[in-house]
Amino acid sequence: MTDARVLETVKPATLTRDEKDAGEIELTILMPCLNEAETLGICITKAQDYLARSKVHGEVLVADNGSTDGSVKIAEGTLARVMHVPIRGYGSALRHGIEAARGRFVVMGDADDSYDFSNLDAFVAELRAGNDLVMGNRFRGGIAKGAMPPLHRYFGNPALSWIGRVLFSMNVGDFYCGLRAFRKDAIRSLGLVSPGMEFALEMVFRSGIAGLKITEVPTTLLPDGRSRPPHLRTWKDGWRSLRLFLLFSPRWLFLYPGVTLLTVGLGMAVLLQLGPVSMAPNLELDLHTLLVCCMATIVGLQSVSFAVIARSYATVRGFLPRSDRLEKILGFLKLERLLVIALIVGIIGFAGTMWCLIRWSDVSFGHLEYGTVLRILMPSTTLVAISMQLIFTSFFAALLDIAAE
Repeated sequence: MTDARVLETVKPATLTRDEKDAGEIELTILMPCLNEAETLGICITKAQDYLARSKVHGEVLVADNGSTDGSVKIAEGTLARVMHVPIRGYGSALRHGIEAARGRFVVMGDADDSYDFSNLDAFVAELRAGNDLVMGNRFRGGIAKGAMPPLHRYFGNPALSWIGRVLFSMNVGDFYCGLRAFRKDAIRSLGLVSPGMEFALEMVFRSGIAGLKITEVPTTLLPDGRSRPPHLRTWKDGWRSLRLFLLFSPRWLFLYPGVTLLTVGLGMAVLLQLGPVSMAPNLELDLHTLLVCCMATIVGLQSVSFAVIARSYATVRGFLPRSDRLEKILGFLKLERLLVIALIVGIIGFAGTMWCLIRWSDVSFGHLEYGTVLRILMPSTTLVAISMQLIFTSFFAALLDIAAE
């Protein structure tokens, strides 16, 4: 979310229209900038030409993130509006630029001359048709030779975009296109928080989670006009993208793996309580498999607990929408009720453990018939561990509830 204390540190842009005129602006073309002197002027000129040709009442806004190469003077020389954002980061520049935009609609794009700011008709048309977010799709519009590294074009971007579509049930083909348009009030309502390159990615899937109307239009990608390397770092930024996907999808990060481990582990453990299981002439599952199943059950239950807590926390913080199903689950799983369940599970596990100890004492703590004892001991100690997990998880969830009040 936008922090008012942070916004106060941003130097306001110089006003070029009176308040009445500014309130009528339909479109802001926003360009984040950090040392883009080689290409910024070209991008601004294209954007201004588009506004003049299309007769769209708009402005060009440059959100400068601390340029030292003369970018600000170039922007001011073209009569673009400039705002200074001292908080470093691509996301910080865009977030404050969106706050300062006077247009009802915003088109954002990198100022490296890889996107054509003179051809924005499709974006504006889709916004006027009622869409909240209009993504450019470079794979449909065309990627010029040398405009995108082969690793990004054929593996990184398609793979991560596919992951995004699966995790968030979204039909977006190019999650990473830097040229996009949106309704300002719709995007502001999301409370986007990422300060770095992840901001643009967060905008896409948070829009999908919130149920905003999203569409795509073909757009082209050209080689950028800068002589220096781009800010993007392949492996580091790829990992940051994947991490962000998972953090905003507790179902895939915690719930689905946890349910799988819990179901398979508990099911196989119950089956192996009856004795060894023959899977093939030379394959028999027995005590060693039972041990693995007990571990899977413990890890699975903990993962499911994390899923519930993470989803609840994300809802309270406003990252994810409220869920009626989650509300019912949390309404049932109150602290006292969970403690009672944990106590019952713990008593059963402790009783089984004591039975094994008594059997061991019967032989003066000497040789045991391991097959029988271990088949009881491993599930019993697992129940004790689950009991402790439930107790700790219950109090942790109650602590988060206090912090959220």
